[in-house]
Amino acid sequence: MCTSIVLFSVSMSSEAIENNINVKDLSKSENLKLIQKSIKGKVVDESGMPLPGASVLVKGTTTGTMTDFDGEFFLDVPEGKVTLVVSYIGYQKQEVSVTGTGNLNIVLKESNETLDEVIITGVFDKRTAMESSVAISVLKEGLIERQVPVSATDLLKNVPGVYVNSSAGEIKNTIVSRGLGGYFYVSVQEDGLPVTSAKYNNYGPDYFLRSDITLSKLEAVRGGTASILGNNAPGGIYNYVSKVGGHEFGAEVQAKFGLEGDGKNPYYRTDINVGGPLVKGGSITYNIGGFWREADGARYPGYEMNKGGQLKANLYMPFNNGGLKVYAKYLNDRNSSFEFLPTVDFDNPRMAPGVTQTSSVLIPSVISRYEQNQSGVFSTFDSEDLIHSTDFSIGANLDYELDNGWNFKNNFRYSDKGSNWNQTSIPTPIATTGQVIPGSGAAVLYGSLGLFDNQGLNVTPFGNVIFRDQASGQELMQVRFSASATGLSFDHVSGELAGEYAPNSLLFNPLTVFDNNVSEVIDQLMITKEFENMSFTAGAYFSTSNVDRLSSSGGIAFPQLTSPIPSLTTISYLDPYGNEFQLTNPDGVVGGSGFIAPTSFFNLKQTQLAGFFGQNWKITPDLNFDWGVRYEKDWVDGENIVTPQYPRPKSDTGGTDGNPLTLYDNYLVGDASTFAYDESITAFSYSLGLNYKFSDEFAIFGRFSQGELPADLSQFLSIDSDGSQGLLAPKPQRVQQIEGGIKMNREKYSLFLTPFYTLLDNIYVQSIGRDDAGDIYYTPVLYNKNEAYGIELEGNVALHKNINLRSVFTYQHRAPIIAQTYDTGAPGEADDVIIDLTEGNDGASTLNFRISPSYNIGKFYSTVDWSFVGDRPANTIKAFELPAYHQFDLSMGYEFSKMFRLQFNMNNIFNSIGVNAFMPPGTDPTSLNPEAFTREQLLANPNAVYYTQSIPPRAYFLTASFKF
Repeated sequence: MCTSIVLFSVSMSSEAIENNINVKDLSKSENLKLIQKSIKGKVVDESGMPLPGASVLVKGTTTGTMTDFDGEFFLDVPEGKVTLVVSYIGYQKQEVSVTGTGNLNIVLKESNETLDEVIITGVFDKRTAMESSVAISVLKEGLIERQVPVSATDLLKNVPGVYVNSSAGEIKNTIVSRGLGGYFYVSVQEDGLPVTSAKYNNYGPDYFLRSDITLSKLEAVRGGTASILGNNAPGGIYNYVSKVGGHEFGAEVQAKFGLEGDGKNPYYRTDINVGGPLVKGGSITYNIGGFWREADGARYPGYEMNKGGQLKANLYMPFNNGGLKVYAKYLNDRNSSFEFLPTVDFDNPRMAPGVTQTSSVLIPSVISRYEQNQSGVFSTFDSEDLIHSTDFSIGANLDYELDNGWNFKNNFRYSDKGSNWNQTSIPTPIATTGQVIPGSGAAVLYGSLGLFDNQGLNVTPFGNVIFRDQASGQELMQVRFSASATGLSFDHVSGELAGEYAPNSLLFNPLTVFDNNVSEVIDQLMITKEFENMSFTAGAYFSTSNVDRLSSSGGIAFPQLTSPIPSLTTISYLDPYGNEFQLTNPDGVVGGSGFIAPTSFFNLKQTQLAGFFGQNWKITPDLNFDWGVRYEKDWVDGENIVTPQYPRPKSDTGGTDGNPLTLYDNYLVGDASTFAYDESITAFSYSLGLNYKFSDEFAIFGRFSQGELPADLSQFLSIDSDGSQGLLAPKPQRVQQIEGGIKMNREKYSLFLTPFYTLLDNIYVQSIGRDDAGDIYYTPVLYNKNEAYGIELEGNVALHKNINLRSVFTYQHRAPIIAQTYDTGAPGEADDVIIDLTEGNDGASTLNFRISPSYNIGKFYSTVDWSFVGDRPANTIKAFELPAYHQFDLSMGYEFSKMFRLQFNMNNIFNSIGVNAFMPPGTDPTSLNPEAFTREQLLANPNAVYYTQSIPPRAYFLTASFKF
């Protein structure tokens, strides 16, 4: 089997230091007369991977040695029976009785403790968590492989201080770390470098990060030196470390079959990992692996929600003073995300009538062909293409230890990424009847259908709108279109539409198109000079991200509110003279059929250059002081070529099909405008910490940090008018953190307790509204400020030789100091106002925990994960609370042999509805802004239907693992 190794030259282990082993004359003992024989052996892990630098000590003496790079050792011992004590950081200590002189093969088992694990993330040099003044958690391979996470970032639920909302599915996750919400505040890394340096709306690291069998471990640093050693990462660094090949061949195949959606929807996945020596002797090793997965998803929309996979490979070349790893990755994956489901009861959320936990509101399978800006360039929206993410990356990681205490590290990666959207956006019900007034469903629906626009009426009123089922052609309902001096209105005539919770309404399903293509170069260099009791590290970080983004639309569909999935609708208008106008094409789309779609292009380049410097000073053998500074400058230049959605000129030739009765394609587009920008932002960060080690079992630390982050790229990509361009004034966000820690590491238990305080300033806030024609626009930027404080706890205890208990707890209180947002009101920007949410808002407290008891006996193992998420305010002004929820997951398996294992997992055993986000009552556009929803609005209509995003329903998985 393959595993990961830390790139390092053999150095004295803590056990060797503790026992005063003389490594300069390893064969000598205090009593040379007793030496009668020599023994030799090899120390490996459970997969056969050599453990260089392991301590081998004759029990009761100071005679001992350390293993070489190949895990081998030679030692002279007294004649007769002796006991060797073999230890290695991160593994269980083992005593071996020796009577003869033959070769020994000693296998060490991985320890459940993480405080003695050597860490490489968020520190200036390699050290254990007990020796570090940072809050760090290490998730090892054994813990990871027992879980079936919804996404790669879903694994972070095992880390204290981190809240993960993976309710959207495998992508579009959100992270909150110590009160800092979003990927913008953390560095999600793969093998020591950010997955991507570019972060903006609907683009981030979770589109390109997948957890599979090639993952060795996950190192999570919260706060601390993340401000110095991470790129824009005051909230933390989460480093996903890949396996490298060992000195012996190993292979594993995992075949997984599942039933998601409470046992309804199939899930198929295969993971493969192969590694070993590429040349005899192991001077070059290799590892290659990946996965392929196809799944209907937890809420089946009528087509597969997840389909694709990745392939990762690396070569590792160890040498006496370090090592070189070169690696590559190819990701090609399609994923959809779960949207908000209709819900009732604000106190005890449950699905609205006719809706279940497994229902979908995503657009049905539909294809829409459109032309970009009368350019002759055609594109196709295909809902089954989902959000298509690709990533081709190559890189190299060099770690070289020079003479006289110098160490050189360089990590480089080039990547070419794409994230291309074919998905609906925020589907909400929209009324088919009522007065045409700003903000009403009728105004948005029939304006989108083309019966009228801001230039006037396009048809003669006093006719009927006819709704038909697209698949069968059956007429469903008719609505009368009337005009009078008081305005336009639509009144029910006959029939009805499906949907218990929103009678005679349709889903508003825009066919959203975002094509994101980003090429990146990232490089981080670190040079360290070690002295007797201190070390200095200087480094540089460079990245350049070239962003090409296209924003367009395949049109709009208005499906029926049928369950469990929506059904497409065709809509026409029969005027008083018997002319029937087709408002949707035969596929049920306003657009498609080659219609001309307003398309905007965004070309942006972000360059980041940072220098950092730090010192570790071992003031005494037990007291360590470290400090570091980072200076960074970001340059952002580019242009947005924006084509207005409205007003749009009308075709005088009947549109792209030449037929004036097909209104869905009768519009052209206006002239595009170009908005250029060229900005630079500087940021300065610093951090200092103390760690005092009372003993190998008890230590404390304290740290103060201030980190600054350059502007979110969303500020630049949202510029679409002279007004928004004039308001561009990017500011670096500032994060101050104070933290302390108590660390205990005993033979049967470990405990890591960390209180913290966070102050966040210059929080970038931008709201979404819709204009008179129903198109999304962004408000000007506001800057807010808030604080958070709390306590994190991570513990591990061996209750019995067969029973272990792991737990993580987080208590956190968040409160706004400055909290403002826009109330976008009715469609259009004219009535937009800033509302202050600060007064009388004392914040809110939240308790989260995850308790994981495990039972292992013989070849059987099992774990239950009990996750609890406490009450949380639904929005800043605390209109209501998202209620607490529990989730229980089960994992159990049996190792039939060293080559075959069978594992069963059940996620969300009790099918809990755990709400993580909401959208307010009403139809689009009033449902787009949850921050503007007030307690008064709730009390005025407590039985209203609103929309929630909750954890996936119950799922079952069976995994067969084969090792060779």
